[in-house]
Amino acid sequence: MNRFLSNATNRIDAKGRVSVPAAFRSVLAERNIQELYCFQDFVFPAISVGGLDLLDRFERQIAADDPFSPPANEMSLLIHGGGVFMKLDAEGRLMVTDFIRGFTGIANEVTFVGRADHFQLWQPEAFQALQAQAREGRKLAGRRSE
Repeated sequence: MNRFLSNATNRIDAKGRVSVPAAFRSVLAERNIQELYCFQDFVFPAISVGGLDLLDRFERQIAADDPFSPPANEMSLLIHGGGVFMKLDAEGRLMVTDFIRGFTGIANEVTFVGRADHFQLWQPEAFQALQAQAREGRKLAGRRSE
């Protein structure tokens, strides 16, 4: 498996660490991702997590534009100013820092959400609510096409 799929909720320990689900750690190992690029998602109250390829993708978008243009500057603010590098510890845990907590509202638990080439960290109730909203939107779209 080389895609981040499904979701799982894990509790944050007393030292502020959370275990990354085994399936996600397997994808990280298969893709040889050792340093995690984490950024504040553009749309959702979530932290997106991937490898350097994720950062490279955004930097290619910036490079394709005039680096002084408003769109390139905005993208840089989001991916550079809203991003950090992190590593898993030897037990496959991630430190839930103020960077993560402040943007997501995460307190005691983290929901890990697969997004194909990366995964996200969500406050559990926020994920459940937005997933239900997306499901309802798809259901309504299906009815309109009948």
